[in-house]
Amino acid sequence: VQLQASGGGLVQAGGSLRVSCVVSGVTINGCVLGWHRQAPRNRRDLVARIGLDGTTYYVDFVKGRFTISRDNAENTVYLQMNDLKAEDTAVYYCTCQSIRGMDYWGKGTQVTVSS
Repeated sequence: VQLQASGGGLVQAGGSLRVSCVVSGVTINGCVLGWHRQAPRNRRDLVARIGLDGTTYYVDFVKGRFTISRDNAENTVYLQMNDLKAEDTAVYYCTCQSIRGMDYWGKGTQVTVSS
């Protein structure tokens, strides 16, 4: 199973980015999909999650700015990030929690927001 994240980069504060994660080796129809992030010297934290039925959950600091979505046909999960802030700078990781109890992680994509 591989999760390949892409779409990170350098953006100015107030700008937008969309990161994507293509999953291979498992069908995401059976996954709760998520995005986590980790800034230097910080722990890895959940940012957003989308369930099998499309129900979404966001942590408070991204509500209203970030949108998670899934395309089961493309086996891909997305995170649209708007109104980015310097504190959003981190490596962003996609995850798949399968209904069989396995957790899979991608290698991450760097997002850097300049103030």
